[in-house]
Amino acid sequence: MTKRLSLAERLASDDKNLLLDEIVQQSEWSLTLVQQAVLHIGITNSEFSCNDLRDILPELGHGFLGAAINALRNADVIEHTDRMVPSTQPNTHAHRIAVWRLTGKGLGIASARAAACAEQRRAAA
Repeated sequence: MTKRLSLAERLASDDKNLLLDEIVQQSEWSLTLVQQAVLHIGITNSEFSCNDLRDILPELGHGFLGAAINALRNADVIEHTDRMVPSTQPNTHAHRIAVWRLTGKGLGIASARAAACAEQRRAAA
């Protein structure tokens, strides 16, 4: 049986979803950068967290990385491994963050992009 949400809970959820949509829409370029980083790390490592992504990404706006990860999860590009690790970001005081992996769809996208890059390098040589 599903729990019925109160009006306040529904409004809070709607506000959260609107905020996430607003963050993601702020920069299509930044979202593309996060997607490329996720695909690169995901194909070279079986699992990863935002700690790994922060090491290779430029500084993004507050909340953007989490929103981008959420968008990739909703698009079935990544999936949660049911594991958590402590955040290495100093201002988070080591709170727990999710560990992710590419889905079959994500692996397919990453493989296709890697093949396209290899083809471009061959054509340029």
